[in-house]
Parts: sequence; structure tokens; C-alpha cells
Amino acid sequence: MRAENRQLRQALASHAVIDQAIGVLTVLGQIPPRDGFTVLREVSQHTNIKLTQVAEQVLNHGQGAALPDVLLGELHAALARQAASRAV
Repeated sequence: MRAENRQLRQALASHAVIDQAIGVLTVLGQIPPRDGFTVLREVSQHTNIKLTQVAEQVLNHGQGAALPDVLLGELHAALARQAASRAV
């Protein structure tokens, strides 16, 4: 029961971080919120970094921290793919 409770708390915390990162992408990337999750997921998949870790890095970036080069490059690529798919 304790393990399940711990997992649920961790899932809620991860969800909050992801939602906040989507908000950062919405503002900085000028994309709709539904595309924010897609961008996070693509960056995570293409860099083999867990989604929550990508979201944490995006949040830090929104507060002025630099993104690691691998994340920055993939973030730009994912945002470009989203822009291209919206243009069609």
C-alpha cells in the first residue's frame, strides 16, 4: 500500500512538471497546449531522455537556465515539425 501511495504521489508530481513545461512551450514556442505535449514527447523519444527530465529542463530554461545542446537542437527540430504540420 505504501509503495502504491508513493507511486501515485510521484505520478502526480511528474504530471505537474509536465503540465508546467507545456505552459512554457506554449509561451516560448507560441504553440497550442496540445502541441506542447507532442513536442515534449518527441524530444524525449529522440534524445532517449525521460519525459519528466525533459520537462524539468524546459522549466529550468523558462526560468533562464541554458538547455543542454542536445535538448536545444531537438527542441528546435520538434517545434519546426509542429509548425510545419499546422501549416498544412
